[in-house]
Amino acid sequence: MTAQTAAALEPVLDVLGVGFGPSNLGLAIAIDERNQAEDLGVKARFIERKPSFGWHRGMLIEGATMQVSFLKDLVTMRNPVSGFSFLSYLHEKGRMADFINHKDFYPSRLEFHDYLEWAAARVASDVTYGTEVVGVEFDPEEGETLAVSVREVDDPRTATVYRTRNLVIASGLIPKLPEGVTRSERVWHSSELLDRLEEVRHGAPRRFAVVGAGQSGAEATAHLHDVFPEAEVFSVIPRYGYSPADDSSFANRVFDPDTVNEFFGSAADVKQKFYAYHANTNYSVVDNDLISELYRRSYLESVKGHRRLHLLNMSRVDEVTTGPDDVHLRVRLMLDDTSRELDVDYVVFATGYHPMDCAGLLGGVLDSCKRESDGRLRVGRNYRVVTSEDLTPGIYVQGGVELSHGITSSLLSNIAVRSGEIVDSILQRPVPTA
Repeated sequence: MTAQTAAALEPVLDVLGVGFGPSNLGLAIAIDERNQAEDLGVKARFIERKPSFGWHRGMLIEGATMQVSFLKDLVTMRNPVSGFSFLSYLHEKGRMADFINHKDFYPSRLEFHDYLEWAAARVASDVTYGTEVVGVEFDPEEGETLAVSVREVDDPRTATVYRTRNLVIASGLIPKLPEGVTRSERVWHSSELLDRLEEVRHGAPRRFAVVGAGQSGAEATAHLHDVFPEAEVFSVIPRYGYSPADDSSFANRVFDPDTVNEFFGSAADVKQKFYAYHANTNYSVVDNDLISELYRRSYLESVKGHRRLHLLNMSRVDEVTTGPDDVHLRVRLMLDDTSRELDVDYVVFATGYHPMDCAGLLGGVLDSCKRESDGRLRVGRNYRVVTSEDLTPGIYVQGGVELSHGITSSLLSNIAVRSGEIVDSILQRPVPTA
């Protein structure tokens, strides 16, 4: 039986989600809850490239905490009585009282990841893991549906074609490295930190470099300093010191659901001012407690007269050369415009992420998608891509819309509400009954 014939036997989907991280997990839950509450029968399936659910596994550092309240879980801001809430998870795990006694709004990253896995397992029947989307086509003669081709990651020879009335893309962020730098056994991105350390833990490395001034860079620096008590750790940052995140009460309003409405409706110059004023709530900043801990360690080492933690401030990496036994870095010290040659065993680039790029995925329908003047997809307030009139199926994106929808578009803060908004938009078009 050919893939096309097999696909013809599949029922038409109302929603096909690309990627199954927290964003599309939140959407799956919102669909499930609407189906249960209103007996809608919305048919959804999600395609995930990874073999199982995972969210930033490479940075699940022991002791690292969330930077968002547990109340901003997958559902609570939309449906406080949901059985998918973090509190429901605690209750089922028997840790409700212990968590309350902890008196902390910010769970460990390990626990929150366990919560996400718990939630994902409850909608697992709607998810196909180890599978990737390889193409999207639209044929008006086939009705108001997209033909989405998928294939198994480990066996790309065969493909299945799903037909769906709506496509929701949440394929996640892409790790970013400086221009000219490529990953290798000795050059890592922070997203793969823990996996890489398992490979080298018994090799007794003596020197690490961490490049980046944000939370991930600071966490990687502290973790390496902990795990390898004999090794030196060089933190290369472009600032004079780590900058604290602004998590004050008024500033935190930038993450509120209502702020998306205000931001989306504002003028372009106002959006630019918004980012200029409030980038320090999220970008290239570090929790104050972690800054204090790194400073404490640095000061203690100065008292002892034996330094392992080195802060190379106002610095940037100009050149990376990987050898058979080490990595050679040329570091530009910007204050006096001199260079320092630095040889390390491994270097970790905590240099952030690129937003997801839908162009390759939407190749078959990309010409029907409207663009902004800078080339970005034009996306409506409901996260639906604006298309030409001939393309009738809905295409939605979760992520990559920071410039139109604000800071929360790539964060956990607004997943619950955003999921409900996307479901509402989809349901504005009648869902045919079986």
